[in-house]
Amino acid sequence: MNMTARRYRLLTYWTCVGMFVVLLAGVLVTNLDAGRGCGDDFPLCNGKFVPAYTLESIVEYSHRAVSGIVGLLVIAAFAATLVPPFRTKESLFYAGGALFFTVLQAALGALAVMWPQSDAVMALHFGFSLLAFTLTWLLAAWGRRRREAERAAGSDAATVRMSGPAADSRAGGHVRATPAAPKTPAERAVPPAVFGVAFAVLIFCYGVVYLGAYIRHTGSGGGCSGWPLCNGEWIPSLEGATGIAFMHRFAALALVLAVAATALIVRRMAGHQRELVRLARNSVGLVVLQALSGGLLALTIGDENLYVFTALLHTMIIAVLFAQMGLLTIRCWQLSRAVARETDAQPVSV
Repeated sequence: MNMTARRYRLLTYWTCVGMFVVLLAGVLVTNLDAGRGCGDDFPLCNGKFVPAYTLESIVEYSHRAVSGIVGLLVIAAFAATLVPPFRTKESLFYAGGALFFTVLQAALGALAVMWPQSDAVMALHFGFSLLAFTLTWLLAAWGRRRREAERAAGSDAATVRMSGPAADSRAGGHVRATPAAPKTPAERAVPPAVFGVAFAVLIFCYGVVYLGAYIRHTGSGGGCSGWPLCNGEWIPSLEGATGIAFMHRFAALALVLAVAATALIVRRMAGHQRELVRLARNSVGLVVLQALSGGLLALTIGDENLYVFTALLHTMIIAVLFAQMGLLTIRCWQLSRAVARETDAQPVSV
């Protein structure tokens, strides 16, 4: 089958969606304490291909099945990326990275089933899944740019075919205005400092995510009751689970301020790049929603039924926020280098 830009974009899009589902399924397994639902067996479940009907075994086995299907999509996306014209350094970095972290998180999950791991290592399992999802997001964004570039090339070719005396006569004898020449790479460039800020905030965001995953695996979320205060205090006793939970809250607040500051810097130093301004503005909206969902998570921690859904909501928002910040960072880096290719300058919104 001939892999067109449209088909490639659809493949990368569904790969990204599938990885998002895998991410949420992993959180569901953790929150329902279903990680041991299949015992110590892998890839079978309690020694059976079709497990016995228990909530834990069904949830764990469904997670494995979905991960396997999405793994095949990741492999297909990587294989498609190896074929020109989709084979570029950028696309191979995204597709290869997604495949690497997908295999890594699957291997870590299998090891956790057969040989229980520490909470710190299990928190890395979520972190690797997040990186795999983000890389599929970036690959889908690249596929979108590729598709838009193809459409633009087709539109330009049609304009050329319509130009000339015949076209001028159909225009009533008036010569149409020549479109403005595209901006030069130097005019499209953004200061390298903008990339530095975005990259630093992205790394900090990953640290906040890891800390949240660690809290989930250690069951330290109950260390801070109530919201926005922790146990009724602005600064509680920083011992045990309370110290861990409060540290996460403080880091989350710092992340809100850091993302807002990044948006201001992007607007001030790279305001001519509407794409970057839009990505930064979207990141601010997402980080605010993330903070509010964290508050909702704290308020529902005593209700096991509601907590499952608020935890999924919290994970959904942070995953999209991290991917959005990753895209912002990549685009800042590309534009700070004043790349000459017009495809790199195409607007992106995912």
